[in-house]
Amino acid sequence: MTNENVRNIAIIAHVDHGKTSLVNELLKQGSVFRENQVVEDRVMDSNALERERGITILSKNCSCIYNGVKINIIDTPGHADFGGEVERVLKMVDGVLLVVDAYEGPMPQTRFVLEKALELGLKVIVVINKIDRQDARIKEVIDEVLELFLELDANDEQLSSPFIFASARAGIASDDQNKLGTDMKPLFEKIIDYIPSPSGDENAPAQMLVSSAEHNDYVGKLAIGKITRGNLKVGQSVVLCNFHEEGKKIRSKIVTLYVFEGLKKVPVESAGIGEIVCVAGLEGVQIGDTICDSALIEPIEFVKIAEPSVEMTFMVNDSPFAGKEGKFVTSRHLRDRLYKEAVKDLSLKVSDGETAEQFRVCGRGEMHLSILIENMRRDGYEFQVSMPKVLIKMIDGVKCEPIDRLILDVPDDCTGVVMQKMGIRKGELIQMTPHGSRIKMEFFIPERGLFGFKSELLTDTRGEGIINSVFHDYEPWKGEIKRRDYGSLIAHETGEAIVYGLYNAQERGDLFIDPGTPVYAGMVVGQNPKGDDIVVNVCKKKHLSNCRASGSDEALRLTPPRRLSLEDAIEFLADDEILEVTPKSFRIRKIILDHNLRMRERGKIMRGEI
Repeated sequence: MTNENVRNIAIIAHVDHGKTSLVNELLKQGSVFRENQVVEDRVMDSNALERERGITILSKNCSCIYNGVKINIIDTPGHADFGGEVERVLKMVDGVLLVVDAYEGPMPQTRFVLEKALELGLKVIVVINKIDRQDARIKEVIDEVLELFLELDANDEQLSSPFIFASARAGIASDDQNKLGTDMKPLFEKIIDYIPSPSGDENAPAQMLVSSAEHNDYVGKLAIGKITRGNLKVGQSVVLCNFHEEGKKIRSKIVTLYVFEGLKKVPVESAGIGEIVCVAGLEGVQIGDTICDSALIEPIEFVKIAEPSVEMTFMVNDSPFAGKEGKFVTSRHLRDRLYKEAVKDLSLKVSDGETAEQFRVCGRGEMHLSILIENMRRDGYEFQVSMPKVLIKMIDGVKCEPIDRLILDVPDDCTGVVMQKMGIRKGELIQMTPHGSRIKMEFFIPERGLFGFKSELLTDTRGEGIINSVFHDYEPWKGEIKRRDYGSLIAHETGEAIVYGLYNAQERGDLFIDPGTPVYAGMVVGQNPKGDDIVVNVCKKKHLSNCRASGSDEALRLTPPRRLSLEDAIEFLADDEILEVTPKSFRIRKIILDHNLRMRERGKIMRGEI
């Protein structure tokens, strides 16, 4: 049986190719909003962090109606670090809209998400977006997309996937590359004609795979998934089972059932095959579980989520300023939060560290972990994190490390300096393509070679460089890569930064702090471009005498300090440094705060005693 009144689609693409803007227009023209209703841009990016950064972090469900057919839409993240969100929701849909920028063409994450969709045998509609760009290269991009299909071993049916040409911002789509449309009607019609309606046995016992989960303050945990067999009803007794956990059989009861209408969840009494629903009231439900009628318990295999490749150590804050700014500061608070996050985010792996106050957290990349740190900080947590490190694997007795596929888009005159930096970081050039006054370069590079590279690239290209990467594979260790060629300026004593002390310290490098900032001995207050760590006394006061006026300090000119974002601070870290994170501030510090002890330890390392 098929449910002809429903279509389930996911919108997948590389970051900034226009997925969320496209969802906006589908909702607007799919009768979700009133005609005179003011709709903000990127309405699906409801999370505060998503709106600030302009990226989608979590996949989200919504729906619209076209010609009496309900189209369930899943908006997915485009950044490679959140690829796990894409992988798990693809089991809920029968087809995907692959959005590709009309200028940039297929990018690393385009390859990743398309590969996952083809593996699952999903129907693909290619949407060439931003066709109204002045630098659009529609014909070349079509060829590049078809080449990508061939590289990924697409079958004949997938190779003949239809193309739609759209401008999500303008709210238009067309099936002819030479004509601009007037609305989204061609895309709606292609979805209904080409994407298959969900099928299943309506009269069989119910079955639903949980592909996503949310938390609601009133009804608790919500399990989200597509009903693949039978009907689910409020009050129905069900069994939770898992394909990968043979012994798991938890009896439970459906308390509330929701379907998606527009951007809202609407409670219903029952739902049938093909419908994407939210189920409340199931104790112990996890992503990957199957909800079954007790008459026929058959778990569905869940998609295998790609393994993490970067790790950081999260620690209880033990700095001299510990406990002053955070609400949750103990190891129990930190442990509970991290393990709860690992249940929600399948790409995240959490384990206990070497001590009771340390936890090893593995993720898909620096941004994946930095978003976790930022969310915890905003929720009132105070803790410390170590420098990120790549996860090493032994494959057939050979030490292997993660390699990324890196694409750089830089101005023509910056090619030389970028190639030089890539050589230092063990990057291997695969392809170089000119586009007018810009060059597009593709590399295979060790993931550890990308740590700290983004800020360098922006400096080298005067802010015009574009960087994108996605995990490629594990390959034999490429040798040592020098992480940074600069040192730290370290505070000599605990106190408050004074103008006079900062004025003398700024001659040594770039400062990170203002006058009046509290500091402690061993805290990093700036960057020394010459490579060595230098201890500076930023709390030093000018001694007053009868020939020195107290007001002369006002004449001292300070260079404005460099403000570090969370990502900047993580990239800055050296092996012997950690980042103190609180709801109000970031502080980089040395692991050993005392200068003499630190020098003694360094001497032992140089002599080979450690």
